[in-house]
Amino acid sequence: MTALGAVFRPQLPPERLKSVARLADASGLDELWLWEDCFLEAGISTAAAALAWTERLRVGVGLLPVPLRNVALTAMEAATLHRMFPGRVTLGVGHGVQDWMAQVGARPASPLTLLREYTLALRGLLAGQRLTTEGRYVTLHDVALDWPPEHATEVLVGGIGPRTLRLSGEVADGTLLNEVFTPDGVREARRLVGEGRAAAGRDPGPHRVVVYVFTATGADAAPRLARELARAGLADVPDLGVAGDADRVAATVREYAEAGADTVVLLPTADEPDPEGFVRFTAEAVRPLVD
Repeated sequence: MTALGAVFRPQLPPERLKSVARLADASGLDELWLWEDCFLEAGISTAAAALAWTERLRVGVGLLPVPLRNVALTAMEAATLHRMFPGRVTLGVGHGVQDWMAQVGARPASPLTLLREYTLALRGLLAGQRLTTEGRYVTLHDVALDWPPEHATEVLVGGIGPRTLRLSGEVADGTLLNEVFTPDGVREARRLVGEGRAAAGRDPGPHRVVVYVFTATGADAAPRLARELARAGLADVPDLGVAGDADRVAATVREYAEAGADTVVLLPTADEPDPEGFVRFTAEAVRPLVD
């Protein structure tokens, strides 16, 4: 069954998260996704709060920009969340926005090399391994977590370009696709991930794909979606995003599921007037139609 989620955009003030998370939990939403965009809310702290305020809701962070974070610290934080809230945490890692990385003096010369080394180390630490590695960017000397997760965890890699998507297939447990992907784009991403898995000699087993979809509902849905796409420089991309009622949104979710998405996460527009209402709409109006 396709999981359905919604994004709490970090353009909202942090104190707004509590009401959104509790409503998501009470209304039966599958997943609430958070972002770590510079220089807004941090991903791990908001995830910890959202998990503590809720009982069953799964919380994702998509994504943590690896140039900003030492891999041992990310592993410690991730393991802590997984142990305190088992089965309710999904973390994605990725390049981050390179202009933002440059602003803080963290832009790597080879983002792909960094992401490869980082993902392999993070997955190893979360699996309870003791690691010594001397990479171009990741250096660990006899490092192991005292409190690794008690159960298997997944690390997703976020990517857009072909090389990053192939890398995700090689080294990650799943792939996070942002809002620029149409259903056909998801199919192509699945193909590239498969190439990566094959090149690495990995079996063609489960590989979770999560995709964000621009979504607007209500009387002014169409113009709000148009403004959002224009702001993102995506106004000329056909079949991107959805504006309309629950039937229209659910049909789009099914299109993405048929294209290979395991989780579809509805992304409200930046000018969404009612974030709590958007979560309720996703859980109570769209979810039953997707099923």
